[in-house]
Amino acid sequence: MNDVSKDEKTKVLFGCLHNSARSQMAEAFLNHLAGDRFEAESAGLEPGPLNPLAIEVMDEVGIDISMNQAKSVFALYKADRLYRYVVSVCDEAAQRCPIFPGFATNLHWSFEDPASFTGSHEERLDKTRRVRDEIKKKIEKFIKEQHGGSE
Repeated sequence: MNDVSKDEKTKVLFGCLHNSARSQMAEAFLNHLAGDRFEAESAGLEPGPLNPLAIEVMDEVGIDISMNQAKSVFALYKADRLYRYVVSVCDEAAQRCPIFPGFATNLHWSFEDPASFTGSHEERLDKTRRVRDEIKKKIEKFIKEQHGGSE
């Protein structure tokens, strides 16, 4: 039987270059806002350390990502992980992310990279807040489209 159980969560992978900011924020928001319906993970093409600005702005909205570890998208691919949605949140990931087996729908949401921001700490923090808020809005829209379209 190939039907997905009504109780089974929709699995989503957010991919980015380093899995240090944008994909981590997207994973955290989806699990925080709709963890009863979705199971989100994130991974990077070249995993790196978490961006301190991302940790700081997520903490401001009550979500602690400080203990998260960057994961490799290729390791998840090699482990035959299955996802309903694979969402690239940076242009690099959209071009280089592997095609996951199964019936995954690939989506691309482009957000600015907090690692590229310049200026004072406060200026970079403000820009990262803007990216955080854009990601949250996109996640809220995604949740509504997937599970609330008939409301």
